[in-house]
Amino acid sequence: MTVTDPAGSPVRRHRALLVPLLAAVSAGLLAARTAFDSDTFQHCHYLGPSTRMYVTSWAGVACGLGALLLYAAWGRAAQRSGPTGEAAWQRWLAGVSALLTVPVVLLLVMSAYWLYAPDPSGGYDCSGLHPLIP
Repeated sequence: MTVTDPAGSPVRRHRALLVPLLAAVSAGLLAARTAFDSDTFQHCHYLGPSTRMYVTSWAGVACGLGALLLYAAWGRAAQRSGPTGEAAWQRWLAGVSALLTVPVVLLLVMSAYWLYAPDPSGGYDCSGLHPLIP
């Protein structure tokens, strides 16, 4: 939504609210990713990561990084052009959301890394004790 201020320059309102929205989406995708952890084993057979584990991990990383990049770009634009017309609570909410997104993005990056890890049972399904038993 573009509104003009008394000086006649365009002011974009609610741009700062995209940061908390993307942060919430990335946190939701992290929660969904952890809910899908049970997809890897079925009846003691390792199936590997499911497609929805890949999608939620990488989409969460993309949303989280998008929130951080949008916050950084929004902050730089605010420094260059002066006050942008956002309310103080919008700036505060965007800052807190960006700060809380950092650990979420780190967890999502780790979950994406773990998708490519080898079979945790060593190829012996649920037992995992084969190397210990002669």
